[in-house]
Amino acid sequence: MKKILRRLLQPLTGSQTLRKTGSALQSSIEPALNLVPSRPLQVILFIGHHKVGSTSLQDYLSRNAAALARSGILYPYADFEGLAHQAAAAAGQGPALGSLPINVREPHNALAFRMLAAGAGGRVPPYHKRLPALPQMVHAIQQQIRFTEPHTVILAAEVFANFNAAAPKLIKQLAGYFPGAEFTLVATLRRIDEYLASWHGQRLKFGHQLAPLREDGLDGYFQGIHFDYRLMLEGWLKTLPDARLILRDYTEVRAGGGSVADFIARTGLELPAGLAPERRENDSIHRGIYEIIRRGNLQLPDRKAAELRRALRERTPELELPSSRRIELFGADNRQRMLERFRPIDAWLGEVAGRPAFFEDLEQVLEVQPLAEEEVFRAALERICGGLPEGLDQEAADFLNALQAEQKETGSTAAAGERIA
Repeated sequence: MKKILRRLLQPLTGSQTLRKTGSALQSSIEPALNLVPSRPLQVILFIGHHKVGSTSLQDYLSRNAAALARSGILYPYADFEGLAHQAAAAAGQGPALGSLPINVREPHNALAFRMLAAGAGGRVPPYHKRLPALPQMVHAIQQQIRFTEPHTVILAAEVFANFNAAAPKLIKQLAGYFPGAEFTLVATLRRIDEYLASWHGQRLKFGHQLAPLREDGLDGYFQGIHFDYRLMLEGWLKTLPDARLILRDYTEVRAGGGSVADFIARTGLELPAGLAPERRENDSIHRGIYEIIRRGNLQLPDRKAAELRRALRERTPELELPSSRRIELFGADNRQRMLERFRPIDAWLGEVAGRPAFFEDLEQVLEVQPLAEEEVFRAALERICGGLPEGLDQEAADFLNALQAEQKETGSTAAAGERIA
């Protein structure tokens, strides 16, 4: 396997490994389309990971989809809402939208969820509403290719990161929707401690009931794609061995201007002038309120826990909390365990990228941050209860007050507030 990867993925510079594909996989839903015969269709697949600026990239591509299509770059839609948005934009009409509806912004996440539901027993999350059946979604994408005749198609879905672990056949199935195409795979990976801290917060934002990372909440990640990046990536390399692979360290992505700028630069896309600028989307929850949200998810009914999360996120800027990056979520022992388990994964990634290791700063996983999560939690709780958000549900308000009373019994709330001031 090592020799095969070295031969197929000869590195260029940095953390990129680039190669082109000539493979043609047959569609499992429709016969092959008559794509542009003079040149193979270029299909760029952003396959993740989560929490690496994927939402901002999707938002940028969707809001500029009409202009991109006119220049031969198709960001295809997969449902009626997305197609209506595209038609309005192409006609120079449509309402001025703030945040785009999720089916418009993330059509390929919707496609990926449909594929997982059909092929791996998964389910489509309730926030992707009124989606067509999978054959209709694929038909919509293929007909957009047929009528617009693009030279490049971009599909961007961090949910693709789940395919290899859930059902590797889905990778071949997806590639088969684009017969005769040449593929580029784009994957961005984040140093494991930073990634898990951010992904854990994302799960809390979704309402998941979790144990804290400083205890045994870390253990549930070790066997899945949110820790094992090899499990996430290897199936794509085996299924599309001739694909051009762009493998990026998130630290380099941020240094290169963020997810949008880095994606454009690394893929070599030539974009038309006058596109709408990038917007930051899917901001993370501040780590200082993780513990309040975690306990709310455990103790409150789902609807009221969701209301509490919304109120706390709106209130966070007023709390004057320290930087999230200075808050320790794991503890020294868990950091040591995390690093030792991740070393073989990093070595494999380095081999794919053509260097001894992938993350140059991997040893920083051991660095314990100066502020304990529990201390910041107590100080944040005191400030929140000092002026509860207006309109907060009474049950949520009672929960916060009871939580503060519990902390006051320990006698540590005021001291914690002084330490993080």
